[in-house]
Amino acid sequence: MTRQRPLRIGLALGSGSARGWSHVGVIRGLLRAGIEPEIVCGTSIGALVGAAYAAGEFERLEPWVASLTRQSVMSLVDLKLSAGMVEGRKLQEYFRAHFADPGIERLRLPFACVATELDSGREVWLREGSVIDAVRASIALPGLFTPVVRDGRLLVDGGLVNPVPVSLCRAMGADVVIAVDLNHDLVARHRRAEPASARGGRKRAVPAGARSLESLWSRLWPTSDEPQSLPMPSMLGVLAASLNIMQMRITNSRLAGEPADVVVRPRVGGIGPLDYHRGEVAIAEGLRAVEQALPMLHELLP
Repeated sequence: MTRQRPLRIGLALGSGSARGWSHVGVIRGLLRAGIEPEIVCGTSIGALVGAAYAAGEFERLEPWVASLTRQSVMSLVDLKLSAGMVEGRKLQEYFRAHFADPGIERLRLPFACVATELDSGREVWLREGSVIDAVRASIALPGLFTPVVRDGRLLVDGGLVNPVPVSLCRAMGADVVIAVDLNHDLVARHRRAEPASARGGRKRAVPAGARSLESLWSRLWPTSDEPQSLPMPSMLGVLAASLNIMQMRITNSRLAGEPADVVVRPRVGGIGPLDYHRGEVAIAEGLRAVEQALPMLHELLP
């Protein structure tokens, strides 16, 4: 039987905090290979990158991610220390000021993202309304971002229930799903030493006003490019490692029950959860992962 229409390609971008900047490299690699996803779904950081691509803002997002420094990342942090360390209002305001938000229903491509209802643990699919508000709910990592109130429900990070949203892509009509898993190499893997040049570029001066905030932040959640002299991790380091274990196991379980047609796995286990200033490193890993997956992709998508 001859297929009457071309295959609809879906892209399921997984959760992974700062590791998620590798999604930018994955999308760039797919586009270079002539593969253009028509349906985009994301969880957590995957929701942020996927929304930018679906909105036609990818060409602006990529250089912004590559240019991030510790200083610019810290400028988007608003400490709250109530139901979460970060309120997230500064981040929302930044994206509203710099990126278009026509509403999910009017994006260039079909898009949806995943959040978790805190009270019930139910998976919530966000498919309408403000793009920025939906993404903010999807990235509400427990302990880091405060939960989001939406339609009378408290929503937190979608990675708690569906770290790589293949099922959502299928439900939206994708014939072929390319999934990006950022959680496969997080546990029981020794981090490789990297030269300082690969750790986010040259060090830049930090204004005095931001120094105390960064000092508190680094004590609570050290980044991977800071030397660790003590074996005991920070409080949030323990939380991060625990979440990594949980997300890796949930990801493996969900992908086994709801397999994607192709899984792209950037090797980003050495990027810390708050290493958002290492965008160039993550993007390069995303590009490399796509290059490795190209033979399978070309076989699947003639």
